[in-house]
Amino acid sequence: MVFRMFILFIGFGLAVSGGVSLIIYLNLLTTGMTITDYLLFISTRVECYLFLVGILIITVTIYLPRRKNNDYL
Repeated sequence: MVFRMFILFIGFGLAVSGGVSLIIYLNLLTTGMTITDYLLFISTRVECYLFLVGILIITVTIYLPRRKNNDYL
């Protein structure tokens, strides 16, 4: 249980750092970039993938069924 919480927090940290970077990059739209240019730009950035990996880790740790150890009964 503690290991899953640790992995959940790692996923949360990755998602937050990636999400904040994506929001910061939204300022590029005020410089005249179009939405298409913005999407092409963030697809080349590592922060976009950090956000996606973080969301994936969070989803897996929440919805993956836990292993039941009945050895101690």
